[in-house]
Amino acid sequence: PLTMIFPKSEKVPMEVTAGMETVAIRFPSHPVAQAIIRESSLPLAAPSANLSGKPSPTTAQHVWEDMDGKIPLIVDGGECQVGVESTVVLVKEDCLHLLRPGAVTPEMLKTCCDQVEIDPAVLHQLKEGAQAASPGMKYKHYSPKADVTILSGNLAQFKEYVNSHWDSATYALVFDGEQQGIACPCLTYGADAAEQAKELFAVLRRLDELGAKKVYARCPEKQGMGLAVY
Repeated sequence: PLTMIFPKSEKVPMEVTAGMETVAIRFPSHPVAQAIIRESSLPLAAPSANLSGKPSPTTAQHVWEDMDGKIPLIVDGGECQVGVESTVVLVKEDCLHLLRPGAVTPEMLKTCCDQVEIDPAVLHQLKEGAQAASPGMKYKHYSPKADVTILSGNLAQFKEYVNSHWDSATYALVFDGEQQGIACPCLTYGADAAEQAKELFAVLRRLDELGAKKVYARCPEKQGMGLAVY
């Protein structure tokens, strides 16, 4: 799950790069995707299989919910193994510049490149007027309809805050086993970063189905794969 951005050659049309002078390259590990690429004998250019701004699909059912009537067919290769999108890096001469965190973590990247920079937009809002160099860098992206607030702090502090701020359309998004003592309805999204990455988008879609207007979410770790979840 690694996407690498390089300067494009004249072989790559502007339609593929949305007018930018760089192109993002990824080779999927899934055998079905590999078979399609192999049979076509061509590189494939494609957008992601979700409506812009909505939580990404991690199952064929999610794609059908977003794209029914808009595309001719769906290839179902089973649910996504990782969940969150690929790690995106800009390949420079002297370093890798991380634009979007994913399952390939900064720590993993440092095993093959001495210098790994993390773009400020990963942890902070993209500066006004700045062009997003990668999907996922905008402040609001892959978002449910609900207003989601991430709360830093320990579990006791989280419960105290939620229990004094919830109303009838509020949900809590917590880690596995943390539901007890929270006054509003709860959804869980895993016990560790790998589980959270796999379940995050599905649970965000579930919140939309439930009609959530406000969501208070436990803050994941900001390291390893947890950085992608955050």
